[in-house]
Amino acid sequence: MVSWVLPVFLAFFLIQYAIETALLLLNLRHVARARGVPAPLAGRVDDATAERSRAYTLANCRFSLAQGAFFAALTLAVLLSGVLPLLDGALAERGVRGAHRFVLFLALVSLAFSVAGLPFAVFHTFVLEERFGFNRTTPRLWLTDRLKSLLLQAALGIPLLYATYGFMRFTGALWWVWLFAFYAAVQLVLLWLYPSVIAPLFNRFEPLPDGPLRERLAALAQAAGFAHRGLYVMDASRRSGHSNAYFTGLIRPRIVLFDTLVERMSVDEAASVLAHEIGHYRAHHVHRHLALALAASFLLLFALSRLVPWPPLYAAFGFGGPSLHAALALVSLGGGAFVFWLAPFAAYLSRRHEYEADRYAVRLARAPEALETALLRLNGENLSNLHPHPWYSAWHYSHPVLVERLAAIQRTAAAERRAPAG
Repeated sequence: MVSWVLPVFLAFFLIQYAIETALLLLNLRHVARARGVPAPLAGRVDDATAERSRAYTLANCRFSLAQGAFFAALTLAVLLSGVLPLLDGALAERGVRGAHRFVLFLALVSLAFSVAGLPFAVFHTFVLEERFGFNRTTPRLWLTDRLKSLLLQAALGIPLLYATYGFMRFTGALWWVWLFAFYAAVQLVLLWLYPSVIAPLFNRFEPLPDGPLRERLAALAQAAGFAHRGLYVMDASRRSGHSNAYFTGLIRPRIVLFDTLVERMSVDEAASVLAHEIGHYRAHHVHRHLALALAASFLLLFALSRLVPWPPLYAAFGFGGPSLHAALALVSLGGGAFVFWLAPFAAYLSRRHEYEADRYAVRLARAPEALETALLRLNGENLSNLHPHPWYSAWHYSHPVLVERLAAIQRTAAAERRAPAG
């Protein structure tokens, strides 16, 4: 049985790499051949912005190709070279046993991949983003953010790993059910803590100042019956020139606007963006995504529970026998090859939710033109791709292509105008 485990894994791994690389190359060639502004956007996007968007997309595609090739090669090298069994053996020789070995093994593997990714993170921030005028972070701030992230991951991750070992080791055959319940509770607690405890470690959040924008946004939220924990502005411009807005929290969420968005958008445009976000909340999109994520975690833990006692898995990758930490490492590094085909389904669901939130925004804010100009502004300021290959966008895009999204808003606005009053 051992003889077929490794070939099957390699087949799935190479299929994943081939499909994702082919989609990237298709998108790269499609964008490279595109010129000018798409016909439906003529007069709404200038040629200079379209060309910068095209150049930014090409640069990101090439970066993704290099990064994907590197991490595919690194993952295969780690899994096939025997370095994982060597690390496990080295820990055993030093007397590291039980929970300590479980935690240290997984922490070292995770740290190794994080360190390997640092050159790509540096290049993306200080070369690629800098070239297109987005980067505003300094090396000192970048290093500070990295250090904070590392300390936060250690503060949260190490206790969670010890707890994981405890559930796997001491709660019997249904350990995966208990572990799922524990993880679900932890995730809900972290979602509750994130706005007031975790996010402020990296950014400053100030209440939106009094004025026309605050009055309009507060009135909009009240009209929608949307209870929230306040309107805040985040100092996103300290690190990047990109613009956005988001909610954080499950119950009475905090509304966060990037300072770049507040500076650049009109009151009506910002109100339309908020109406869109309220649409997500009112349609329970956040809760649905959380439920799906928890369901996926449940199924993953069930699969893991079947793999943990299965000797051929360990023999295929050079381990002497079943091991809790080896199982987790192997599934973490190689499991994506078996579920990557779910990505387009998740992207499709996300795009449906975006259309639903846009329809809600048109009905709530009653300013479809402002929503359109807000999306055009965000697209232009973020240099989003105006010419994605349809296969690439279908597989990867969580938001509809701009042309399709604007057309849907116009159809919704026309239907609202035709609808009888009252």
